[in-house]
Amino acid sequence: MYARRLRHAAAGLGETIRARVPAARRTPPLAVLIEGAARVGYGARGFVYLSAGALTLLAALDRIGDAVGTGGTAGWLAEQPFGRVWLVLLGLGLWAFVGWRLLQAVFDADHAGTDAKGWATRAGQAASGLFYGLLAAGVFEYLDEVGDATGRAADQAESIAENQQKAAMILDLPFGGLLLIGVGLVVLGVGIGNIVRAFCDDFDDALACPEAVRRPASVVARIGYGARGFAYLPLGVFVVLAGLHTRSGQVTSTAAALETLEAQPGGSWILGLTAAGLMAFGAFAFIEARWRRIRPPRDLSVR
Repeated sequence: MYARRLRHAAAGLGETIRARVPAARRTPPLAVLIEGAARVGYGARGFVYLSAGALTLLAALDRIGDAVGTGGTAGWLAEQPFGRVWLVLLGLGLWAFVGWRLLQAVFDADHAGTDAKGWATRAGQAASGLFYGLLAAGVFEYLDEVGDATGRAADQAESIAENQQKAAMILDLPFGGLLLIGVGLVVLGVGIGNIVRAFCDDFDDALACPEAVRRPASVVARIGYGARGFAYLPLGVFVVLAGLHTRSGQVTSTAAALETLEAQPGGSWILGLTAAGLMAFGAFAFIEARWRRIRPPRDLSVR
């Protein structure tokens, strides 16, 4: 009942503003604004993964020092000309994507439904929104550090230290080891879920694009989701082992997990293939930004 009253109040306020402010009459409808924000968000996600994949590929080729992962993309942008402008644009785009994930999870914007499969899909969208919210917040943190010459290596060390500190806080809780194992299993679940999606999802259905684009886009999506899932697995393993051995020092970051992967026999080849897959995931996000079927809810009622 309160949600209905709130929607009516918001609608009345909108009509009042449109009646009294001439410029507001030219404001596009809410559905159009939501769709535009969602497409900007998909584009921002594509930029993050395309950049992370390219930098990881350069690391595999020994052109730069270390892999950076998705979180390190902001640090790389901060070092470029007009770094502050790039960071603001990327951060706003990611927050737009977080808003779209919120609409998907809470208001069922993608019409996933309320059966078990639908709730599982929406739970995944909520978790994705949380991840990109943390990533967007991290991007804006870099705004205070533009011009600081600490470099990406120091940023990665700081990221690992923060993750280890969080792990230590979890271990200090009752049953902390089990909780940390649970976190690691969630990370592994996300990775395995992406790999399953690579084989099982019908990506064609989500795209309203020409037939000539549809099939290649589906192939790119499968490669991208598979590589993205594979990139999560080493980090999940490290977190689970940290919980089993109750040692927070074993917790790293995605970038450090990729570096450990590179140190294995044939690791450079594996890292290079993973990087190419991350770039494919970014490319598919750009395809979604252009052609994804986006059906914003007509009213913001919780479903």
